[in-house]
Order: sequence, then structure tokens, then C-alpha cells
Amino acid sequence: MNRYLLASLLAVAAASTNVAFADDPTVETHRFVPSMTRADVQAELQQYKAGGVNPWSTSYNPLARFTSGRTRADVTAEYLQSRDEVAALNAEDSGSAYLAVQARRVASTPVLAGRAVDMH
Repeated sequence: MNRYLLASLLAVAAASTNVAFADDPTVETHRFVPSMTRADVQAELQQYKAGGVNPWSTSYNPLARFTSGRTRADVTAEYLQSRDEVAALNAEDSGSAYLAVQARRVASTPVLAGRAVDMH
């Protein structure tokens, strides 16, 4: 019984020691060299605050200042033009039949080293 008591006391004593065997990761030995001065950082902060937009805010609306360069009619016409192609590409065969037909319509030109070559 004394052996078990002595072994357990030694184990507890070894576990309770405050000895560090590894390097302390909280101590940085290399000196930090900033790339900006304090004035540069303060100026950048003021510019950010003056912008009035916080992309990390829960009320941030990225479309608030959006302006389109295209009219509604242009977008609608483009949608109607591509509607059949999109339907074919999303079909049961994942567009294989549509792409096979399209490949036959395009004249195949040999491409060597990234440039089209006229073989005639």
C-alpha cells in the first residue's frame, strides 16, 4: 500500500511543478519595423471615417450608391436572347446535346501555341 501511495504522491508532485520546457511564444525577439508613420495611419483613419461607409456594419447596404450603366431594356433584351441557351445548358443532359450542335457550327481552326493558324 505504501508503494502505491508513494507513486501517486510523486506523480502529483511532478504534475504540479511550474516548469516550462518550451520557448515562450508570447515574447517576440524581432523588432517590429512599421511601414507607415503614425500620421499616415491617422490620415487613413480620417479618410475612412469621412467616407461614411462601414462594410462590416450589420446595416451596410452595398447597393445604396449603385448606379447602372445599362438600361432596363438592354438587360431584358440580353436575358431574352440568352434564355434558350441557359435552358439548354441546364437541361437533363447538362447541355451536352446543345454544345455538340454548337461545336459543329463553329469552324474549327487549328490553334498552335495559343495562336490561330490559317492552314489554307
